[in-house]
Amino acid sequence: MGKGLIFFCCACTILLFTIINLSVGPVISGKLGSWGYFNCAPYKEAYDLAKDSIDGDPLKYGQKFQLDYCNNHKGMYNMEYTAFIFDIVIGFVCGLLGLLNYYAPKPDFVPKLGLIGLGCGIVGFVLTFVYIILNGIVYTTPYYSYSFDLYPDDSNFLGIIKRDSDGVAAEKDGNECKCLYYDSENNFHSLFATYSDLIQKQYNYNKDLNEKYAKVGLCTFPGIADCITGKGKISCGTCDKLYASPISGIKNKDLSDRFLTTLLLGLFVCLANIGLAIFGFLIFRSGEF
Repeated sequence: MGKGLIFFCCACTILLFTIINLSVGPVISGKLGSWGYFNCAPYKEAYDLAKDSIDGDPLKYGQKFQLDYCNNHKGMYNMEYTAFIFDIVIGFVCGLLGLLNYYAPKPDFVPKLGLIGLGCGIVGFVLTFVYIILNGIVYTTPYYSYSFDLYPDDSNFLGIIKRDSDGVAAEKDGNECKCLYYDSENNFHSLFATYSDLIQKQYNYNKDLNEKYAKVGLCTFPGIADCITGKGKISCGTCDKLYASPISGIKNKDLSDRFLTTLLLGLFVCLANIGLAIFGFLIFRSGEF
């Protein structure tokens, strides 16, 4: 396979996978909300003020978490548009120029085409790689759908309680129930499901789990606030296990699937951009397509 054909295939791969990403991206599809318009400055100011008087876990899981959460979501929001648009342009332009040069060779244009491929491949790789990093960070952080008041009070949270595959959030340990995902009184975020968790059956409608929930009666998990107040321990009466509330619909799986799809396809786009840059350089150096 010649350098020119590989160059063309890399451009087509970038174009094809980015078109797919454009159709499923969590930001572009509107599934992630309007984080691009969110103002993170107040959280930066709050963090700057707090770090002079607070340190350790209270700062890490408080003001710093809020600031990082806002910056990462806003960064991913902006980078999804930026990376995908650039990759579409790169794939289309390089693919079209490669195709035209294949059917109507112009030897004096070949080195220029190589330089275009080299530059586009480098830019595309950097932008897509930054997007992948931000996607991965957000994908593994707690999913919150709220007005961004991060305080250990259920009234402010619109997150999803983390539970095991059977829907259990707490199990009996002595005379009380132990919260399965409790970390510390400061890190209450560990009690909420992440975007990556939402793909699992217990965070979506599941007939078997719903039938089980119907049988457990009053053995339901009281809430995050009780778990934090009790430092990982809550009263469970005669129940051996406490179950989180069932979830209807499959929108959580849809959101998690979109993250995972764009993350995986983004990796292939990165590799294709590397190939475009390498073979663009080889075409430029040899002067042959």
